[in-house]
Amino acid sequence: QVQLVESGGGLVQAGGSLRLSCAASGSTFSSYAVGWFRRRPGEEREFVAAITWSGMTHYADSVKGRFAISRDSAEKMTYLQMNSLKPEDTAVYYCAADLRVIVRTTDPYKVSFWGRGAQVTVSS
Repeated sequence: QVQLVESGGGLVQAGGSLRLSCAASGSTFSSYAVGWFRRRPGEEREFVAAITWSGMTHYADSVKGRFAISRDSAEKMTYLQMNSLKPEDTAVYYCAADLRVIVRTTDPYKVSFWGRGAQVTVSS
């Protein structure tokens, strides 16, 4: 079992930056892939970024070059650095984990563990 808790959301102006953090519990966290998904108002949950246990990263085209995912497995932390934020990045952002690789085509409903989400609001 893995429990995930997000932090770092908030309100920012367009062009600004935020860093989301995801704290995990569980002794085997280093074996898990971790992903960030988001749910924009009125839309389904969508893939944003993911990182494997070995550090390989995957990004949605909409955030490539602006967002960066990283992890510190020793501290059981995963981060999402978000730069050049746009109003369309406004969403609830969720941290998720699974023993299987998470990529941009991963069905969110098949990912095993989820945090409760953090609101990110980007004003124009």
